Amino acid sequence: MNAPRIALIAHDKKKDDMIALAGEYVDFLRRCTLTATGTTGGRLVGELGLVVDRKHSGPLGGDLQIGAMLVEDRIDAVIFLRDPMTPQPHEPDINALVRACDVHDVACATNVATAHLVLSQLQAAMAASNEEA
Repeated sequence: MNAPRIALIAHDKKKDDMIALAGEYVDFLRRCTLTATGTTGGRLVGELGLVVDRKHSGPLGGDLQIGAMLVEDRIDAVIFLRDPMTPQPHEPDINALVRACDVHDVACATNVATAHLVLSQLQAAMAASNEEA
């Protein structure tokens, strides 16, 4: 298995949750190809030392940039910690990204519980692949 290509996105009120989640999987994530929206990516780099391809901030088109990568088969999974209690000015972009995940059959975790399932499965698949090699 090639290194998973994972997009990491978090709304403002979920950024601390993203840092905590990524911290739990930091060794695995260091072996992945990571893409993130601007502010989330900046925190992942600054606080965890991860190598991240940073796109624009979500409201400035970052979600759409990641959606385009997904459509071009350059993303294997999306971890998008959404804040369902706060209206987002770029809600159509968010819906387009989640729809693209559905259309292209790409795993999309929108909460921490599902993110754990996706990341642990990718981690296990990578470990099994390395054992076979």
